[in-house]
Amino acid sequence: MKMTRIALFALLAFHVAYPVHAEDSKWQMISKEAISLYDKGQYDQAVATVKKSLALAEKKLGADHPNVATSLNNLAELYRDQKQYAQAEPFYKRALAIREKALGSSHLLVATSLNGLAELYRADGRAAEAESRYKRALEIREKNLRPNHADVAQTLNNLAELYCTQGRYALARPLYERSLAIREKALGASHPEIATGLNNLALIYHTANQYAQAEPYYRRALGIYEANLAPDHPHVGTSLNNLAAVYHDQGQYAQAEPLYRRVLALREKALGLHHPDLARALSNLAEVYRAQGQYAQAEPLYERSLAILEKTARPDHSNMATSLNNLALIYHTRGQYAQAEPFYKRALEAFEKSLGPDHPNVKTSRDNLAKLYEAIELARADDAADRPVTLTRASQQ
Repeated sequence: MKMTRIALFALLAFHVAYPVHAEDSKWQMISKEAISLYDKGQYDQAVATVKKSLALAEKKLGADHPNVATSLNNLAELYRDQKQYAQAEPFYKRALAIREKALGSSHLLVATSLNGLAELYRADGRAAEAESRYKRALEIREKNLRPNHADVAQTLNNLAELYCTQGRYALARPLYERSLAIREKALGASHPEIATGLNNLALIYHTANQYAQAEPYYRRALGIYEANLAPDHPHVGTSLNNLAAVYHDQGQYAQAEPLYRRVLALREKALGLHHPDLARALSNLAEVYRAQGQYAQAEPLYERSLAILEKTARPDHSNMATSLNNLALIYHTRGQYAQAEPFYKRALEAFEKSLGPDHPNVKTSRDNLAKLYEAIELARADDAADRPVTLTRASQQ
């Protein structure tokens, strides 16, 4: 079964709002320090610094000041970036409420909070909630900004990403193309945000099995990230992963395996041993082994991936479904049908809940379960043929 191993990029809307009074310069300095720490990949230090800026703003300006909302929004962005969605959501909501009350429902900072909240919902599998907030953010930005503004490009990119996760690629492609054109004109060809657009446009070609078109976009994106970011930055890992996946999907396992191994090492170092992104890296490397019939190497990687997701993801999350499916494939291929069946069933249920009944992965999951039942029936027929009282098998030889 071909599951999506390629990953999209969504940009964080991490900001410093300009203070109203000169006395707020300390708050602004602390907030800028937090952004610098984030850009360096120092997430724990960035969270601590944003919390410091939040406490300062609340003490000096009151709980409902727009600068408080900025610190709240930035804190939410950091938690979201670390997949800590339950921690992030209330900060987004509080920031949004403050901004709507203080600045009006059509203010650009309202769009910032809406876009971030939409990103959280998208990442957490809450597509309908994400789409409505992306559309509202895009409407505000298009109304208040010039058509080729970078923030317009960001929201176009993120809405396109949502459509991709739903398999709505025809809706996604023009949004990606418009977003990339805006960014190249505004930022230049080597800016990290250009790599984001390149990666996401490559995804469209990749998903359509147009590998020759996808590969150069992935390679260009990886080159930009490696030139601008730290070697262990998450975007470098994601870009490596996507290039590996384009080889993987063409059966070019010798090219894919070392890239996946590099991704795995990078994520173990950067994220620790229990992060959902590490689970995906384990599953991808396992799939390379499974596809080559190296089941002994694949099985423990799948099991480790599934163990991580069972602790960190909802039971109906699409990543959980992928790991369940892949482990089922091992058992299925080995003829261990009784072990495979419950994993296939759990995978199908999770795909249906997270992606909807019409997504390609749901159809593939149903097909896998059907093939398992066919194999079980054939095995039963073979067992019957092997009984001494029947001559069916012998007569066929």
